[in-house]
Amino acid sequence: MLINFNNLEINNLDPKTEFEKKVFFLVEGWLSDSKKVKVQTSGSTGIPKVFEIEKEKMLNSAEMTCNFLELKNNNTALLCLPIEYISGKMMVVRSFERKLKLFISEPSLKPLENLNQEIDFCAMTPLQVENSLDKIHFIKKLIVGGASVSESLKKKITQTLLLSHSPTKIYETYGMSETLSHIALKEVYPSSDDYFTVFENIDICVDKRGCLKIYAPKLNSEVLKTNDLVEITNGNQFKYLGRIDNVINSGGAKIFPEQLEALVKKEIPNEVVFLGMKDESLGQKLILVVEGEESEAINQKLSSINYQQKFHKPKEIIFVEKIPRTPNGKINRLELKSIF
Repeated sequence: MLINFNNLEINNLDPKTEFEKKVFFLVEGWLSDSKKVKVQTSGSTGIPKVFEIEKEKMLNSAEMTCNFLELKNNNTALLCLPIEYISGKMMVVRSFERKLKLFISEPSLKPLENLNQEIDFCAMTPLQVENSLDKIHFIKKLIVGGASVSESLKKKITQTLLLSHSPTKIYETYGMSETLSHIALKEVYPSSDDYFTVFENIDICVDKRGCLKIYAPKLNSEVLKTNDLVEITNGNQFKYLGRIDNVINSGGAKIFPEQLEALVKKEIPNEVVFLGMKDESLGQKLILVVEGEESEAINQKLSSINYQQKFHKPKEIIFVEKIPRTPNGKINRLELKSIF
C-alpha cells in the first residue's frame, strides 16, 4: 500500500493486510479531532506501558528529523516497523509533516526483500539491516534504532555499500518513547562517528551520576533524566557509554558491558551480552553470553581479544541458542539474567 501525504485522500485507501489496517487507523485517528495519540513503550528497560502524546509535540519531533536529514515534499519513505511503538508511528507523522509518499511494508526481518526501487528515507532496526544488506543501496537516507549498531554490522555495511558505489547515508539514533523517537543522530556510513549530535532547540547535560539529562521543551515539558552514562563534548554532542543499571561491579571495579560488547563484536559476528552474576568473593562475576553454536574458530577469536583491563576478561563464557529480545528487537537483559 502507498499513502501519498502530498495529496491525501483517505477514502481512496484500500488496506488489505492487518498491518495496513493498523496504519490506516492511525492515519484516520491523526485526522480526527483528538489532540493526542496512544503510544506503547518497548519494555526493554522495564514493564511495557501505554501513554498518550500530544500530536503537536509529535509534529515537532518529525520536523526536527526531517530538517536534519533535509527531507523534502514528495520524497519517498518506507514504513517497515511495528505501528504500536513510537518508532513506527513517527514514520507516519514524518510523512504527514513533510508530505511524503509512504510505502507500507509488513514488519519483518527482511523488509526490503521485495524492494526494487530507490527510497529517499527509511527507519530500520539493526537486525533488519543485517538481513537487508543486499538491498540497502536502494535507501538514500537510513536511520537505525532500537539497539546499537555493532562494529561487525558497521563493517558489513561499509563493505556492501563501497562495492555498490551507493550514495546512501546511514545514521544510528538515540532516543526513547518519552523523547518521541530520537533526539540525536550519529553517522554510521559513509563516516563512522563516535558522538551523537543532538537536534536544534534541545539542551543536554549530565547529573551527579554522569547520566544524560535532556531538556527538549518542544517534545516534553519535563527535564528527562536518563540512566544513560555519557561523555559530552562541544555542548551538543555526546558519546554513549552504557546504562548505569547495566554497570557491573566486580571486585570493586566498575565495568560497562556495552563497551565490552562492542569490543567483542569487532571479532565475531554473533550477538553477545556481558552480565554480572552474583558471586561470594567478587560481588558480581563477569560472564559473557554468546548467541549461537560453540565452535573452535569462535573460541579462538574470543581468547585472542585484547581487553584493556584484566578484570574485563569474562570469568565464564556461555553459548545459548537464542538471546531473548523484546517485541521490537531489543536485547532483553532482564530476561536473559533471570535464565541464569
